[in-house]
Amino acid sequence: MSTPWLPLTQSEQIIDLARSSHEQPVLIFKHSTTCSISAAAKSKIERQWADSGLDLPIYYLDLLSFRPLSAQIAEQFGIRHESPQLLLIKNGECPYNASHMGIRLSDVKSAVNAVNG
Repeated sequence: MSTPWLPLTQSEQIIDLARSSHEQPVLIFKHSTTCSISAAAKSKIERQWADSGLDLPIYYLDLLSFRPLSAQIAEQFGIRHESPQLLLIKNGECPYNASHMGIRLSDVKSAVNAVNG
């Protein structure tokens, strides 16, 4: 199974996913299409997704095309912008985020279990 990326392209989507995160956690992956580290992190997520045990919506934000959305995410969730960056959104908040080579789906799964527990 490939990663079920959902494109994040509109400000309203951030508001909607924050609202829906009260029922189910949501992931946001912020990706710079010109950065090799970001490409490596995206590839790692795609390789590991099927075996991760994660069954969550995962949104993909192209930072070069939609930079204002990254600023909105940073402001709304109180998280400093980094790229690449993976954020877990639950109950309208960001209890977990990782960036660069620190992005690990096993850590995300532990964080999901902690917020769902």
